[in-house]
Order: sequence, then C-alpha cells, then structure tokens
Amino acid sequence: MTQQGLVTTPFGRRTLSLGLIATQQQARAVQPEKTVHKWKIFQAITEAKDRLGLPDRAIAVLSALLSFHQETMLVAGETPIVFPSNEKLCQRAHGIAPATLRRHLAALVEAGIVIRRDSPNGKRYARRGMDGEVSLAFGFELTPLVARAEEFEALAAEVQAERRALRLARERITLARRDITKMILLGMEEALPGDWQGLHGQYLVAVGRLKRSSDLADLQAIAADLEGFAGDILKHLELFTNSSDSSANESHSERHKQNSKPDLHESEPAFKKDRSGERQSDPETLGSAQAEQGREGEAVAMGPSRPSPGTPLPMVLEACPDIRDYIPGQEAPDASPPNWAEFLKAAELVRAMLGISPDAWRDAVETMGQADAAIVVAAILQKGDEVRFPGGYLRALTEKKREGQFSVGPILMALIGTKLKAMRGGKGAV
Repeated sequence: MTQQGLVTTPFGRRTLSLGLIATQQQARAVQPEKTVHKWKIFQAITEAKDRLGLPDRAIAVLSALLSFHQETMLVAGETPIVFPSNEKLCQRAHGIAPATLRRHLAALVEAGIVIRRDSPNGKRYARRGMDGEVSLAFGFELTPLVARAEEFEALAAEVQAERRALRLARERITLARRDITKMILLGMEEALPGDWQGLHGQYLVAVGRLKRSSDLADLQAIAADLEGFAGDILKHLELFTNSSDSSANESHSERHKQNSKPDLHESEPAFKKDRSGERQSDPETLGSAQAEQGREGEAVAMGPSRPSPGTPLPMVLEACPDIRDYIPGQEAPDASPPNWAEFLKAAELVRAMLGISPDAWRDAVETMGQADAAIVVAAILQKGDEVRFPGGYLRALTEKKREGQFSVGPILMALIGTKLKAMRGGKGAV
C-alpha cells in the first residue's frame, strides 16, 4: 500500500498539532519488517490506559478499530489502515453514540495511538489496483501500535508491578493488624505486665493513618511501622513464655476471664470534664462499662449454641471463610468445624479489630440478636476494603433491622454468589 505525501493533515476544522506531526514521524521511522501481535499490544494499552490518559470507552473504540484489520499481526511496512464507517464502528463498540465515538476517536489520535489519514472529502475508503489489492486507503493508520510497542509494554509492566506492590502492602498491613490485635488481647487476657491500653492507643493512631486514597509509598510506610510495632509487642510477650510464673499467670487468667473480657475498640471510653476544664475518665462510667463487658464476655463464652432459625453455621462459614483465621485451631486442614460459641467469640475479636465501637456493637446485639450481629461482623470482614467505615455500616444495618428491612440471609447469599462467580471466572481464564 502506498501513501501520498509525508504528512496527512486533518480534514475540516480539525487542526494540526506538533504532537500529530511527532506521531507520524515516529511511524515513518519504524523498521518496515517490524511485526507485532495486535491483541497483545491492545492488552498492554488496556493495562496502561490511565498512564496514557485513555478512558474505558476509548479502549472499546480501539478494540473495534483493530477488529476491522483482517490479520492478527501488524506489519509496519504494510502501513495497516482500517477505514470503517462511523455506523459500523458504533456497532462494534457496543452501540455507543456517534458523538461519543467521535470524541474517543479524537482521544486515540491525540494520545498517538492511531493516525488519522483523511481523504480529500473526509470520507473513509480504499482504492484498489488492477490486481485487486488496496493501493491507497483513507481512515485510521495503526502503525503507531507497531512503532510504540515496547513503550506500551513497558508501561503495562510498570502498572502491573505497582498493582502487585499495592496488594503486597495491603496484605502486610492486614497481617500486622491481626497480629497486633491478637497479641494485645493475649496480654490483657493473661493479665501480663504492660500498658496494654496504651499500646492499643498507639495501634489506633497508626491505623488512623490509613486512607482509601493512600498511595503505595504511604501504604508501605504504614506497613513497616505496624510490622515494627508488632515485633516490639512480640518481644515483650516472649519474655513471659519461659517465665516461672507462667503457670500462675495461666491459672490467674482463667479466674479473671470468668469475670471480664478485654474489649479492644477504636473509640475512647466515657469522659467528663473536671472544674479545670480538662477531660478526666469517669470511674463510675468505666466501672459499669467493664462490668457490662464482663457480662458480654460470659455471653460469648456461654452463649447460644445456635442463632435464629434458618441460618446454619456451615452456610455462614461458606459465605465468610475469612472469620476462620480468628478461630483457634482452624489452621490445620483437617480441623473440625467450629461451633457457634467459637464463632461468636471470634466475631467479638474481629469487631474490635475492625474498629466497631462497643456502642454500635451493643445496639446491633440488642436489635438483631447476638448471632445475627456476629454474622454481620463476619460479612464486613469478608467484604474487606469494600466497607470503608465498618462501624457506620453496622449502625446502618442495625437501623434497617429496627425498621424490619434487613435480614442476614441476603447478605450471605450475595457473598456466596460473588465467590462462585470468581470461581467460574478463574476456570474460564484457564
């Protein structure tokens, strides 16, 4: 195929820019024998679309353009040009509006993904020679995909690496949060020496730095701080593992756990102001809160063996498998299924780890019942980052329950459906 002229200027009111000239210059400089797989380059561009400033619809339009090229491979020397009408492009781009199509075609041209080769009258068509081969075509040239293939692949690799690093940082934070919460809870339950409430306060300050918009650097810094904090707590606990007082501490903690249960949460206890204006802890309020927490601890340990009818525990564990990580003895593959008492106790621990305040928890238990409230907490844990404010989410569901507009069945079925869909998607990928 031959092309006339060195530079093709846009038709009509569209203006020429230095960027368009640079794109055409880069396309002319590529080696004629260079060949790339069009769908592999398309995949790389899809991965790097944010770096290239391309919206999702522009990617769909690019896919439609590539579908009009008959060959799988793009060869620079053949000057690959496609010349579909806007009507055909709209159909293959999943029926987008003509105005939207024109806007995203312009975005692809501006980003240097394709070159617009306009005819004298602005129409797209091809002229064929005596042998029937296309000798001259007007439409969209795909040579930039060949010329910039390495650039697109490098951008895609950077995006994938950053995504992996983000996932690793979030996993580190999740593991460190779990370790810190459980170690602080152990120190409280065993009545070990140490400022456990103070450590929990430091933990809350560190966790408070987490934001949904945190970038990779922030997440890595927070992960490192939490891991260091967890390491310090572990060193403190290791001092008591070989202590001669360990048996005494154990027997003491057994007596202690029957009267009260440590409560880790992300809100402050009740405060009142003294005459000097400074906030002071209210002993009576704290005393009553500790007594109530003790009663709640007994309810968890001696609570109901089953929840409200119609919610079997295997179904809950199927929908919310992550809660098993907080049930002792579930690490082994052949571990026996947990019972409701163990599940309720794990939900108490997760509730504290998620930062759900005792007030929100108490309101949920009184409105839903202890079992359903625990199921909601397990569902919040399973949803992960989808629930930005676990305490507010639990309060909203509690209010819906109070109005008779909520039950745990649909939320469990939705989680199971999501799990099954992910499994089917994994099989399809293979």
